[in-house]
Amino acid sequence: MQLFSALSHRPFALLWAGQTISRLGDSVYRVALAWWVLEATGSAAAMGTVLIFSSVPMLLFLLAGGVAVDRLPRLPVMVAADALNGLVMLAVAVLAAAQALAIGHVYIASALIGLAEAFFFPAYQAAVPELTPPAVLPSANSLTSLSQQLSGIAGPALGAGIVAAGGTASAFGLNGLSFFIAAACLLPLLRTIVLRPLAPGATASPLSDLRAGLALILASPWLWITILVFSLVNVTSAGPRSVALPFLVEDTLGAGVDTLGWLYSAGSVGSVLGAVMLGRLSRIRRRGGLAYGASILGGLAALLIGLAPAMATALLGSFIMGLSMVVFGLVWTNTVQALVPREALGRVFSLDALGSFVLLPVGFGLAGWATDWLGAPLVFVLGGALTALLSALPLLHPAIRGLD
Repeated sequence: MQLFSALSHRPFALLWAGQTISRLGDSVYRVALAWWVLEATGSAAAMGTVLIFSSVPMLLFLLAGGVAVDRLPRLPVMVAADALNGLVMLAVAVLAAAQALAIGHVYIASALIGLAEAFFFPAYQAAVPELTPPAVLPSANSLTSLSQQLSGIAGPALGAGIVAAGGTASAFGLNGLSFFIAAACLLPLLRTIVLRPLAPGATASPLSDLRAGLALILASPWLWITILVFSLVNVTSAGPRSVALPFLVEDTLGAGVDTLGWLYSAGSVGSVLGAVMLGRLSRIRRRGGLAYGASILGGLAALLIGLAPAMATALLGSFIMGLSMVVFGLVWTNTVQALVPREALGRVFSLDALGSFVLLPVGFGLAGWATDWLGAPLVFVLGGALTALLSALPLLHPAIRGLD
């Protein structure tokens, strides 16, 4: 099947297997962390602050990460990032087991994880097209998303069960172990494959590399328009999903952590469907309309959750939001990898992530404040309406409509 064709290439298969295990650990951790913060503080603002601490270091170091992965071998960068995350998570697990974990520790751990992500994200995105032939690149990207979403289906339920049975310390420890397994999967590749840096590192300065990446983006309207628009869309969509959802479950639906897990899983089921649909294609057509249409649909789904907050609408809305996010993400990733020169991929992906996520800390803070003062349903209404509107505007530009 076209969807699984990338797995016939051993380097990608090892990378994919390790990251699938790591993502399962992340999904367990996400539920455990949200519930720990809720029980320890009872504050949506505290949850928003945790997300701020994880996103700010990532944003601050993304440009350095992008330049680094275009100058350094990319596989060792990923191994180092996984190892750092594993050590951080094990430290959090030990503190939680000793009943000594405080919100300040969580802030520090989140900051260190964000720092590692600033280097891991561009390294991974730039390494995938180096480890797979162009003909199976849609398969590789879809499998990457598919593993994340399948982990998202099993992880929340598993995380809720682990928290209920063994406490949050067990969930944190499992996530730490998953990072070490991911690093171990890459070790055989370090001896057989060296992804040499493609940027002219010996003759150009890092600042020159960065300026060249920025010039490439500014010369491509489909790139800079999308980055600009999604600097706002990511705020309006992530706030309800990442901050307000646990409070919608407890305060509006009157439910517990198991319901939160089911809602996360519903989103992952939608994402799996999107990844399977796109992974079956050897070429993605009408990319502009498909990507932005999916984003509009996701905004309308969030609006539905806020207007009619009930278990059925929350499950349906989460499913549609998951579907829309993965469709946009996969179309975008495949487009960048196909149209941007490989020697600039690390910088372009880091500049893309920086521009797209630069306002997320502000969005998380506002979402936390709005959830505490206005209630979770209204946060979903406002976020969904703004997401749909912002996603529709770029379709007025021919560079987006004509992207194919």
